[in-house]
Amino acid sequence: MSSVVVFLSLTVFMVSALKEVKVRPGQDATLQCRGPGDAPITLLEWIRPELLSDGYVFFFQDQRWYENYQHDFFKGRVELRDPSMKDGDVSVIVRNVSIRDTGTYECVITSSSIRGGERVINEFKHSINLTVTASDENAKGAGHKDGGHKDAFLSFIISVPFFVVLIIGIVCIISCRKSKETSDRSRLYS
Repeated sequence: MSSVVVFLSLTVFMVSALKEVKVRPGQDATLQCRGPGDAPITLLEWIRPELLSDGYVFFFQDQRWYENYQHDFFKGRVELRDPSMKDGDVSVIVRNVSIRDTGTYECVITSSSIRGGERVINEFKHSINLTVTASDENAKGAGHKDGGHKDAFLSFIISVPFFVVLIIGIVCIISCRKSKETSDRSRLYS
């Protein structure tokens, strides 16, 4: 009896630097994010972690976006900058921003492809800090006094668990393959 083993590979890519976007109330804010240009995007989620239980900023799956999954605060105000998502551009435009839009936004992209007979799923994550303020200095994009080192360190600390999970997954796959090979050999000689 032959058995077919399908391996699923998951790769998580994290962008380590937290980008900053600063605009004034009433302006439109473009939150930039780019995924793979060579693989179809199967899922796109724009979220604000503190609002996730109430809905998404933007949700796209299976070639269409779902407004009914959107948080009420964002309905009618968020759209893809390029609806065709050419070259992996999944940036969104938030229209008519207010102080309430200030916060961290996360872009999570899932793409899927077949490589060497195996299904490969890639997940890309990117965070953007949006600041909406009436101050001229902030609207011009002035940086942090610490040069953004605090945000880069925080992004590094957050990304470490994802890489640990990835490594554990790879070790499990290799271990399963070796165990199966050993089992197959022992059946062959008995």
